[in-house]
Parts: sequence; C-alpha cells; structure tokens
Amino acid sequence: MKLPRLCCRPGCARSAVATLTFVYAESTAVIGPLATSEEPHSWDLCDDHARRITVPRGWEMLRSERGFSVPAEDHELTALAEAVREAGAVAGGARPGFVDRGSLGRGPDRMPVDSLDAFDSRARDEARAADAAYEAALADRRSGRHRAGPVDSPSQPPAVPGVPRHQTRPRPGRRGHLRVLPDPVD
Repeated sequence: MKLPRLCCRPGCARSAVATLTFVYAESTAVIGPLATSEEPHSWDLCDDHARRITVPRGWEMLRSERGFSVPAEDHELTALAEAVREAGAVAGGARPGFVDRGSLGRGPDRMPVDSLDAFDSRARDEARAADAAYEAALADRRSGRHRAGPVDSPSQPPAVPGVPRHQTRPRPGRRGHLRVLPDPVD
C-alpha cells in the first residue's frame, strides 16, 4: 500500500497537497500541485503551509492559480476505512470494554481491558531487570573486571624475576584496531 505523502514542515502531520520547488538560477520559488514523485530540492506542503509560505528578499514567488486539493487516493482510502468500520458495526463489532487482539476476534483472542495492566507490570519488571544488568556491567567496568583476563594469572611466569605478577601492570598496547591506554593513577 502506498502511504500518503505528508507535509515536510516540522511538526506538521497533514497530507501534502502542493510542492514547493526552488529555481536557484532565477531566484524563484514555485508552488504548484503535488508532484507525482518526490524530487530533490523540492518540498511537499499541506494546504495551510502552501498558502502561508514566504520567500527570501529578492526572490520571486510563483503560485498556481488553481487551489490545491487532497489527492484522490486519499479520498478512496478514507472511503475504504469507513466501509470497513461500517461492516464491523453491522457484524456485531467488539463488545465494549474488550480489546480485539487478533485474527478473527473469537473467544481467546479477546481479553478484558483490565488485564492490560499485567502487560504494564511485566514491561516495568523487564525495564528494572535491564537497569540492574546495566548497573552491574557499569560496576564491573569501574572495578576493572571488563579486561581481557586476570592480571595475576598463575599460568604465566612473573614478568620481572622476584616481583609477583599482581604488582606489575600490563603494558598498554594494541588489541585489534583499538589502542589500550593505561588507567590513570590517582
């Protein structure tokens, strides 16, 4: 299904009915009917923005003399939505207080609206678990447990004879494409 094009102005969710195109060589802005396809350096505008838009000083504005109307496909889509809504009302529709979750709206696919609170609590529990996991990972990172391996591995001999390995710091180097920097000493 082809979605309707919307006005490109920030915060505007209305359907586009006109296209603004700039002709830079002539310092001219042209507002005409909605273009058949989206083009670079052109902006789709709703009726309100197409009527109110202005151009910079020294530029000329050319507007289409005929008014702008919503494309026919939007009228067809609205008519289809109304027909589906009416067919649902004739067939009995959903009972008040229930939400149709699925395919045909039969028995188990319907659930009371009150039970939707269970979904909220489950989502809240999942968010808390994710927060706890994040805090644990952050604590591991601060403590240095995120490093590739233990500093004082018993399988490796001491780096300096006579000095235990846990008293020496690993040398900064490269791991793959990343450069490992030493921790700042307080």
